[in-house]
Amino acid sequence: MPFEALGLSKPLITAVHAKGYITPTPIQTEVIPPALRGLDIMASAQTGTGKTAGFTLPLLQRLNEKARAKSTHALALVLTPTRELAAQVHQSVLDYGKLLKLRSAVVFGGVNIGPQIRQLSHGAEIVVATPGRLLDLYQQKAINLSQIEILVLDEADRMLDMGFIHDIKKILNLLPKKRQNLLFSATFSNEIRTLAKGLLHNPVEISVAARNSTVTAIEQVVHCVEQPHKAQLLSHLIREGAWQQALVFSRTKHGANKLVKLLALDNIHAAALHGNKSQSQRTKALQDFKNGAVKILVATDIAARGLDIEQLPQIVNFDLPNVPEDYVHRIGRTGRAGATGHAISFVSMEETRLLRDIERLIKQTIKREKVEGFQPKTQPIAPAKPLVTKNNSLKPARNSPRPSGSRPPHSYNSKRNTGNRTEKGS
Repeated sequence: MPFEALGLSKPLITAVHAKGYITPTPIQTEVIPPALRGLDIMASAQTGTGKTAGFTLPLLQRLNEKARAKSTHALALVLTPTRELAAQVHQSVLDYGKLLKLRSAVVFGGVNIGPQIRQLSHGAEIVVATPGRLLDLYQQKAINLSQIEILVLDEADRMLDMGFIHDIKKILNLLPKKRQNLLFSATFSNEIRTLAKGLLHNPVEISVAARNSTVTAIEQVVHCVEQPHKAQLLSHLIREGAWQQALVFSRTKHGANKLVKLLALDNIHAAALHGNKSQSQRTKALQDFKNGAVKILVATDIAARGLDIEQLPQIVNFDLPNVPEDYVHRIGRTGRAGATGHAISFVSMEETRLLRDIERLIKQTIKREKVEGFQPKTQPIAPAKPLVTKNNSLKPARNSPRPSGSRPPHSYNSKRNTGNRTEKGS
């Protein structure tokens, strides 16, 4: 099915084709027609599925048919959990709306609020924002939300994970009761359904992939390695494989900084991306990574959420995530748009249970591969054995070994904390 069959206007079709897209993705095929009709939507889609264009295109078309926003007012509001995602969504608005006379603005923290206030003073049909900065601007009377006709919550599950629920509720209370609502989430958790119940009116529910499924084009492997040797193993793989680009996930901000310094000792140029970095530092790190000036980007989950990097060949889980679902989000950064990708996980004995929880979630055993000189002294970690109940739901084994809780000498990020989940400023 071509984009023309979805009911999009000619200027939008032209902009889509200019980006090199001819046929819509499954999420776009499902979302765009009901969104154009003004219906509320609750959609589940993994990263890399094209969901941003799925809501951006109908948003642009509907607003192009309406009167322009007044001074300090907006007609549509897109809320995102992170600065990087806000910037990328706004770029999509600019790219797809380049032939339309619509005004847009992006507002987020970590940068001077003055230019954002001045831009909003003229009015904008579309505002893309992170919750905290939007509330700051509202309190300063820089933005009026009384005319919002369309609300988009992008990556709603991550916003809840980051503790934005109270900010979201405050924002909802400032909006008109009558409006169109579009909610996008990687999963339909109980918390998301509770949020949706109070937000959406007779929504169209869309799910384009099995819950927590992984991308089939991604080759996943596990390297069992002792915690203190992980940095050496990463350096070895980069050199031996002549890697030109890899996104490496660290559980904590401190661990990301430390790994960048250790790689530098091996003459491997890397940059860190996390919530303690200023916005200018984060923007530069991401730009350097995209243009090849930096080969390795070491990021925490929150900072990397929503990153859109085309044809990213390697993902490395330097530390396994505490939450199994985050593994799916991480590896979804590679293997996009039909390309093949590789996801490598370094797993120490302290992370045994985390690996088993991931394998239960994705319902598959991840291949173990040995790297000469880096085999742990202990026995390799056995694959998970899913326990299937009568209703076919998966539950973790009661006797699964837990992390020891002890911190290996000179190890990275072995503390069992929520690390990246506290990065509200990411």
